[in-house]
Amino acid sequence: MSLEEWKKVKLKDIIIFNPKETIKKGQSSKKVAMDKLEPFTRKITGFEEVKFTSGTKFRNGDTLLARITPCLENGKTAQVDILNKNEVGFGSTEYIVLREKINSTDNDFIYYMSISPEFRNVAIKAMNGSSGRQRVQKDVLENSEFMLPPIVEQRAIAKVLSGLDKKIEINNQINDNLEKMAQAIFKQWFVDFEFPNENGEPYKSSGGEMVESELGMIPTGWQVTKIKEIGEVVAGGTPSTKNVEYYDGDIPWITPKDLSGYQRKFISKGERSITTLGLQKSSAKLMRKGTVLFSSRAPIGYIVIAQNDVSTNQGFKSIVCNEDIINNNYVYYYLKFHKEKIENVASGSTFKEISGTTMKMLDILVPTMELLNKFKEVVKAYDNVLITNYIENDSLIELRDVLLPKLMSGEIDVSKIDV
Repeated sequence: MSLEEWKKVKLKDIIIFNPKETIKKGQSSKKVAMDKLEPFTRKITGFEEVKFTSGTKFRNGDTLLARITPCLENGKTAQVDILNKNEVGFGSTEYIVLREKINSTDNDFIYYMSISPEFRNVAIKAMNGSSGRQRVQKDVLENSEFMLPPIVEQRAIAKVLSGLDKKIEINNQINDNLEKMAQAIFKQWFVDFEFPNENGEPYKSSGGEMVESELGMIPTGWQVTKIKEIGEVVAGGTPSTKNVEYYDGDIPWITPKDLSGYQRKFISKGERSITTLGLQKSSAKLMRKGTVLFSSRAPIGYIVIAQNDVSTNQGFKSIVCNEDIINNNYVYYYLKFHKEKIENVASGSTFKEISGTTMKMLDILVPTMELLNKFKEVVKAYDNVLITNYIENDSLIELRDVLLPKLMSGEIDVSKIDV
């Protein structure tokens, strides 16, 4: 490889911006909304089939670049892979679509170029408009200059980075399947009451005894109680942002914003951290590993489990479970399954919120400790895999982000990679 073969080019000469495609008005097509793009994630998380009215159009392989604040700054950029061959999809008008120019560029390389620090810095600086509604000026981006390697090297660079992303996607898929399995077991045992009886048969359909309760008919030996009876409900707080001594410490501090688009069951840290002094000088509380975090406003219903000791802002009503009565995995899935019911008891005129009193007085169904322990053991095996995959993915993401600028600048030689 020789950097002499790299050429300084304008993006408009190597990338097709917003390629012309046709979808008839009223035609049913796949739509990718902005919320289907996760920060710094290549894969689109979903789509809906709707009648086309307007929007940017794209094909598989194209890169979708969010052009509006704060989506661009937050890293909402993805590569389309949800369409069939020759199918055209559409999405938000707040996308800029990037496509390869045949024999000049490679679609996978374009995606990685678009998430590189150099490209992102140019795009962010090319934003203008009123505060809160700033957008990238496409013409500024089109006329920006970058160093471009020969197409063989583009493909080699993309191959290195794609290999890391594919492994990340595999781990995410494994975790997603494990979560679906855990949720299915929870529903079968604790909603449908078809947990295995002493003979290994489904309890309810095998004639298991049921008794009346405030929540309807439940298995004998189970009870209905209040959240306050199975653990401590903890509200959070925010240290004064005017005091720098309160922030950038070693105590993870979680806000609902940290959980927007968050796909994991466990959380170890948020965007910011606080100091011991910040904890002491605010209403924030240090909560132990295993605490179930429940966002109580803006929005209601984000649910995760603390992977280590954490604190939160006031947007949470978290539950520190009494392990002699219940376990956190059961509470986690119970809250997830009953999220809509909880949202319905929220109050507030400006925005809806679950108060501490309301949270404490919510009904919760408590099964026998024997069954709770069985569930705990089943889910523990899943959780071990989840956390192992989280750790591996974090390492892969860190490696990818270190390699990305080095590969894009030619600092790393890819000439010996077989493409």
